[in-house]
Amino acid sequence: MLVSKIIKENRVIDSKSFNNLPPLMKEAMNDIFDVFEKETGSIVEKFENAVVKVAEFHNINVEKFYEYFDKEILEQLGEK
Repeated sequence: MLVSKIIKENRVIDSKSFNNLPPLMKEAMNDIFDVFEKETGSIVEKFENAVVKVAEFHNINVEKFYEYFDKEILEQLGEK
């Protein structure tokens, strides 16, 4: 699965999981992709650093992001 298939040009994820998020969480998710691009290191390090930075900035529990990503992955894999 390509990330480009999940993310539109304007960075909005077009999925049921994303569309069910509250507005603040949608904004935060878009911020994660922006921060991810600016991070250095391995993909995992970049992702984790982006999640932590955005969670702190928006005052959102990191676990909320991981819960969303779990739902999104299951949806994209056709598991849910």
